[in-house]
Order: sequence, then structure tokens, then C-alpha cells
Amino acid sequence: MSESEFSHILKLDEIGGTRKLALSADDAECRALAKRFDLLALEGLTANAELYRDGEAVRVSGIFSAKVAQACIASGEPVPEDISEELNLIFIPNLDHAPDAEIELSSDECESIFHDGKSIDLGEAVAQSVALALNPYPRSDGAEEALRTAGVKSEEESGPFGALAALKEKMEKDV
Repeated sequence: MSESEFSHILKLDEIGGTRKLALSADDAECRALAKRFDLLALEGLTANAELYRDGEAVRVSGIFSAKVAQACIASGEPVPEDISEELNLIFIPNLDHAPDAEIELSSDECESIFHDGKSIDLGEAVAQSVALALNPYPRSDGAEEALRTAGVKSEEESGPFGALAALKEKMEKDV
């Protein structure tokens, strides 16, 4: 298993019963994750998790928090955001040895991660959860003005009613 910027590897044979863990990224890990996820800054990342074995699977529940700054999609200005979300993961064995086997997962198991049968990387799972929680289109307060200046029409202007309003305006000028 390769190590990530925020690796916290746990051997499966050491996970028995319920185990509670608190993870916290140090400054170097935050900088490396910020670079990986194309963030202007990642000022903190913590996770509190409870793990328990369920046969060959490891279930994880808890919460993670991160303080990030992304570049505005229109202006490039920093858009700070505090993220705090629940963790609800299940690490399941990779079934490479049984390619025809089907896995049926319920809706509460949609955040499944495969493990190699020896260990799991809880830190990487938390890092991936942060990436999934990021706003895909961060906008600063000045985003609308920057878009307007660049000639991008608003939704109202570009929709069907905007086209009718432009047509009406054109007709009134022609009269």
C-alpha cells in the first residue's frame, strides 16, 4: 500500500472490537494536501473516528473538519471555507482474486474503499473525503462582477426569458 500525504495505516489484525482514533494533519501534511487538491491553503485537518471490524470489513464512523481556501472560479480571489462533515466509510476486501464475484452494497455503504487484506489507510480515506466535500465552483463576493466584466451572461440573461427580453429591447429600438 503506497503512502499518501496524510497516511495513517492501520493493520487489520490490530483492529479488534471498537477502536477510537483522533487524527490531525501537521503543517507539512496540510501543505502537501493543499498542493494535491489545488487549494490556496489548507490550514487544518482533523478527524475523530470510531472503527470496528465486521468480518473482513472495517466500518468507520465519525467526523472530519478542515479549513480550506480555494481560488474563485471567476476572479482567482481566495474563497475560505470551513468544512465539517460526517465520515461513514466501509473498508472491504479487494476481490481481485475473484473477478466474477459480485458485491452488493446498500445505500449506506456507498462510500466503500477496498483494502488489500492486510491494512487500511484511514488518513488517505479522510483526505479523499475532504476532496469530495470541496465546493467544485467556489465564488468570491466579486465573482459576479468579474464574470460580467469578462462578458459572461447571468442565468437570467442567457435563459429563454433573457432571450425574449433582448428581443423585446431590440424591437423597441427599431420602432
